[in-house]
Formats: sequence, C-alpha cells, structure tokens
Amino acid sequence: MSGLQPHPIALTIAGSDSGGGAGIQADLKSFSALGVYGASVITAITAQNTRTVAAVEGVSPAMVAAQIDAVFGDLDVRAVKIGMVGGADVIAIVADRLAAFLADNPIPVVLDPVMVAKSGDALLPDEAVAALREQLLPLATVLTPNLPEAARLLDRTSAATLQDMREQGQALSALGAAHVLMKGGHADSDICTDLLVGPEPLTLTAPRQQTRNTHGTGCSLSSAIAAGLAQGMTVTQAVTRAHGWLQKAISTADELAVGLGHGPVHHFHAFWRQA
Repeated sequence: MSGLQPHPIALTIAGSDSGGGAGIQADLKSFSALGVYGASVITAITAQNTRTVAAVEGVSPAMVAAQIDAVFGDLDVRAVKIGMVGGADVIAIVADRLAAFLADNPIPVVLDPVMVAKSGDALLPDEAVAALREQLLPLATVLTPNLPEAARLLDRTSAATLQDMREQGQALSALGAAHVLMKGGHADSDICTDLLVGPEPLTLTAPRQQTRNTHGTGCSLSSAIAAGLAQGMTVTQAVTRAHGWLQKAISTADELAVGLGHGPVHHFHAFWRQA
C-alpha cells in the first residue's frame, strides 16, 4: 500500500442544489466522473428542481469558515472550484481563508461567477457583485463567466461578437484573473464558441445541441476544469478535456429524463448504460 500515489483531491465551494443537477451536486459528480476525489464546502442551501428555485438560505460565514478549515486542515487539496457564494459576508470569508491557504500552497483556483440559475432566478445579490470582483476574482487561475456574467462583472452590455468576447475577457484578466474562459453559449448562433483569454489562448467551438436538458452546464464545466488542474494538467489541457467531456454530457442528457423542466446533463455518460 505504501507505493500507491495519493489520489488527486479537488474542493468545491458552492451552494447545494436539491434537484441534484447543479451546484455542489454537479461539482462532485463531475470530479468523480473524471477520476478526482471531491470535497465540499456548502455556502448556501437551495430548494430547487428542474423548473424553479423555490427558496435560498445562506450558510453562516462562521460555518463556511469552519468547513474550509476542516478540509484544508486534513486533505491534500490540489485544486479549488468556487461557484455560488451567496452574499458579500461569505465572499469575504472565502477570500480570506483561501488567500491564507494559497500563500503557502499555490494551487489552481477555478472561479465560476454564478449569478443566475437556469430558471432565471437570481443567485447573487447586486451588492455582492463588487465583493466577488474585488476579493475573489484576483485569486482565480481560471475565471469562467458566461456572457451575461462577464457583462455584469464589468458593468457593460453582453458581448455580441467574438471581438467583444475577447475584449471583455481581457478586461476581466486585467482585474486579476490569470485566465478567463468566456463561454459563448448565450450567443445567438448555431455554433457555440468559447474563448480562453490569457497566457494560453484557446478557441473552442461546438454545434448547438437541441436539448432543454442543460441544467448545471456552467457548474459542471468549471468543475471539470478544476479536476484536470488537480490532476496536473495545464490550463489549456484541462479546458480542452472539460469542453469535450461536457459536450458529450449534453448530447446524452436526454437519456436521463430527470424532471419536467431543464434537466441535468449526463455526468456519467462514459459509465452508465441506457436501460
């Protein structure tokens, strides 16, 4: 047993989705599907399903801090993914604890600036946007905003062209993120284009898939990137693998038939077989 290599561990700091398609649940599924052990810090509890977010209740900053301290105090975390963080008080705690850990353990951080659920329900208060931009964004190895999220972080209108996407990605990078993955799924096009802006630029495209089961795509993509980074991949390697894996998860999502609204992607498409 002593000759075995430690298994890569990734930590997700995010909210819980009771429907299981996004948030902490999607993050842990993504880690597991890609061969990484997942740990979690829950920042908020949501009562939601594939159709709506019925209620949101934040976890106290003290409890968030206690969870982070417990994980970092024992587990050999190789990468961190941050998703839904709730209010400015929780953001401050996460930033403080994470900055202290990173000072002695420079591991990659993937920040997914979750602001709105697939159902359209707001998940980040207006007053917390500035706190996320100023306190968490500079800690990010990879920032993964969709077009509305990038626009809100920059207080601009959503990018309408690839050049707009590139310019907004560069503006977010100037705020401190080492790499910015501008996700183009919200663009009005039959081809979805993601742009990685930073030291390792990359353009990834995929045909738009005809399915309504895309709940948790952002959470799953950012977690898949974090999984790759935990395994020692470069940013471009991790983003490229995550992109291909998610496209397959979307293309097989209809096999799950979960819920009556926007169902989840199929995280375990490589392992499960349709009955």
